Amino acid sequence: MQIPIVRFNRDATAFSKTLKARVDAYFEETGRSRKGDWRLHIKTGIMLALFFVPWALFSFGITGSGGWFWISEIVMGFGLSGIGLNVMHDANHGSYSSSKRVNDFVGRVLDLVGGSAALWRIQHNVLHHSFTNIIGLDEDIDTPAFLRFTPDRPIMKVHKLQFIYAWFFYCIMTLFWMTAKDWMALRRYHKKDLIKSSGTTMGKLVRDLLISKTFYYGYILVIPAIFSGLPFWQVLVGWVVMHAITGLTLSAIFQPAHVLEDLHFSEAEAGAKMEHDVLSHQLLSTANFGTRSRLLTWLCGGLNHQIEHHLFPQMCHVHFRAIAPIVKKTAKEFGLPYRSSTTFGQALLLHTKMLWQLGRKPRLA
Repeated sequence: MQIPIVRFNRDATAFSKTLKARVDAYFEETGRSRKGDWRLHIKTGIMLALFFVPWALFSFGITGSGGWFWISEIVMGFGLSGIGLNVMHDANHGSYSSSKRVNDFVGRVLDLVGGSAALWRIQHNVLHHSFTNIIGLDEDIDTPAFLRFTPDRPIMKVHKLQFIYAWFFYCIMTLFWMTAKDWMALRRYHKKDLIKSSGTTMGKLVRDLLISKTFYYGYILVIPAIFSGLPFWQVLVGWVVMHAITGLTLSAIFQPAHVLEDLHFSEAEAGAKMEHDVLSHQLLSTANFGTRSRLLTWLCGGLNHQIEHHLFPQMCHVHFRAIAPIVKKTAKEFGLPYRSSTTFGQALLLHTKMLWQLGRKPRLA
């Protein structure tokens, strides 16, 4: 089964040419590399510590079974979110370092915490970034039937309540990811013939998944069960709590960037040619939020600057705040939208409103 092929307008627009020239000029004038620097390296150490230090504290019986155990699991949840948003995301985009070996090595931290860097790159880099908000290609909006994220989906009675229950499914997102999602994705990408084109093989991916998942469950559940002195049920519930924090955090960052009422959704038709070029399409289908908050920008790896990230996915997130005024100015000059006025809280409310509307209206304008 082949995925539908859609082609963007290959004629570079004046907007694309101007934006690329201005961003190139910024890096030439400042002498900075587009990749990560000491700021990212320090953050990497912090995020890894937020995950592995609490794990060590309760795994070897230091926290005991009381409040400090649960605090440790909550901190681990935010640490795992931080690793995903700040470390593996840049590395697997090739923006952590100018060295491919370093990017590959750091990107494998996703395997260390239970995921699969190879499968994530297919789902995120190939399908989501190449075909943002294109129905039938972007798996980030391709949901089970009980969730309706796009206006093309058949509407069901249960969707009237999705603005409430969607948040529960956001909480179990990474729990599902670590247990079943990677195996399901492996089978799906094999059917779609995406494995070979990604430069690997089915056999290698199966082997790597078996090794990484065994190692992950070994240290995340087995070691605490043996050495912590805690009952296994508490270790297991703590693991679920950790993932609930992570899933909710990641969803709160990514969902308001693409599932909003005034963003553009396209339908994939085999052989279809898109009206817009790649960069213009990203502006139409992506939104920023909370960009005035330096703390939010630091915590979420600059992914509140989703526009800048989608325009320049191989640029490290530490540069997004600097190039944002360039992008905004250029978009305004060429009459393209630049959605960046909402706070983080307002963006979450707008996303919830979008879920509410999709649960009631067969089609959205």
